[in-house]
Amino acid sequence: MALHQNETASKMPKHNNETSSHRPALNGNGEIKSDQAERFTFTPEPTLEDIRHMQAEFTDERNWNQFHQPRNLLLALVGEVGEVSELFQWRGEVAEGLPDWTEPEREHLAQELSDVLIYLVELAEKCHVDLPQAVMRKMALNRLKYPASKVHGSAKKYTEYED
Repeated sequence: MALHQNETASKMPKHNNETSSHRPALNGNGEIKSDQAERFTFTPEPTLEDIRHMQAEFTDERNWNQFHQPRNLLLALVGEVGEVSELFQWRGEVAEGLPDWTEPEREHLAQELSDVLIYLVELAEKCHVDLPQAVMRKMALNRLKYPASKVHGSAKKYTEYED
């Protein structure tokens, strides 16, 4: 891995519904609670801008900008996505929340996903793409392409739906 965790990340609180066992939350009757009620959430910090700033400082301190041009960052991003893929490769279907994964496996995944995010944010920076605003525009476009009333419960591509 080319990137290292920033010390700020280790001080971040765990998300609001994480338990030490990583098992689904149960209601009073021993039934799994609704996904909507117990949906996973991220902590509010660091923001994407915080991550961009931390990585820019990290890169500047090492004089690595000469190596962090868009093409290089894209190739590094693809490599890191490959490393995430390896973690899932021979497991078959994996349940949400990864209940069958050990803590070291979960931490390895967290580190690899962090590398993916860091490279993605840095690539967006180098290409002058305001990633949060691009996401907002893309979500609006997706809502038009995939109206809930037309696509609910279907995995078809938008070109397969009839008007």
